[in-house]
Amino acid sequence: MKGWRRKPVVHQVTDAQASLTDDIGRREKRYLVQMGIRTLCLILAVVLPLPWPYRLLFIAGAIFLPYIAVIGANERGNDVPPPTFHTPEANQSEIPRHRREIGS
Repeated sequence: MKGWRRKPVVHQVTDAQASLTDDIGRREKRYLVQMGIRTLCLILAVVLPLPWPYRLLFIAGAIFLPYIAVIGANERGNDVPPPTFHTPEANQSEIPRHRREIGS
C-alpha cells in the first residue's frame, strides 16, 4: 500500500460567506417583519373585543417584540468570524504611511 496522502483542500463558490450587504439586508427584513407583527399585536389588543387574558397576550407581544427584534437585528451571521485585534506595533511614535496627510 502506498503512503497516505492528504488531499488538497478545494474551495468552492458555495463555501464563500455571504456579503455584508446581504447580511444587513437579511437582518433589516427580519426586523421589519417582527416590528410589523408588533404593530399588529398592538392594534389587535386595542381594537378587538377579546377577554383580558387574550388581550394581555397581545399587549405582551407589543411590549417584548421590540427587544427581541433589536437583539436579532444586531446579531451578525453565524458564518461571519468575530473581529480580530492585532497587537500594537513596537514603534508607535511614527505616523503610518497611509496617515501621513494628518501632519503634512
